[in-house]
Amino acid sequence: MSVEIDILNGDASWSIAKPLHQAVWGPQMVEKLPWRHVKWANADLRVLIETPDGLVCHVGIYFRTISWNGRNVHVGGIGGVCTREDRRCRGYATMAIDAAVHTMRANEAARFAILFCEPHNFAFYEARKWQPFRGEVYCEQPEGRIRFDYMAPYVLDIVRAPTLGTIDLCGLPW
Repeated sequence: MSVEIDILNGDASWSIAKPLHQAVWGPQMVEKLPWRHVKWANADLRVLIETPDGLVCHVGIYFRTISWNGRNVHVGGIGGVCTREDRRCRGYATMAIDAAVHTMRANEAARFAILFCEPHNFAFYEARKWQPFRGEVYCEQPEGRIRFDYMAPYVLDIVRAPTLGTIDLCGLPW
């Protein structure tokens, strides 16, 4: 089977990713979740995996300077991970995340990667060497700075990832 992996500009490729994103995380799915009201950042880049069946997987890539324990640190982020329901458990998310991490590693300024996930995804990310961040995370929302505790933060070493302390995303979460 032919698999195409593209890494595209985030804003320019949103029109391609949006139908998949809406199918997986549409309003009917999100309305019951505790993070339904969260305003999310737009991806800087997008990993899109396409097969002859069409677009099957998406991962957003984010680059930002955040604050960790009061020190500015450039990081990469992963968010908006979604795979078409009828194409799950075939390795597409792993391929897309690997491509995203490779892209972040190529950005020599990123010190570590960070993502946010729900408990049912903990084992998936831990199996891929992501570690729980056990400190506090803050972010911006339209009403101001908040503690972001709707999802668990996970970090991945690029140079060295912290697992404790305080992170301020210095903007919207992803």
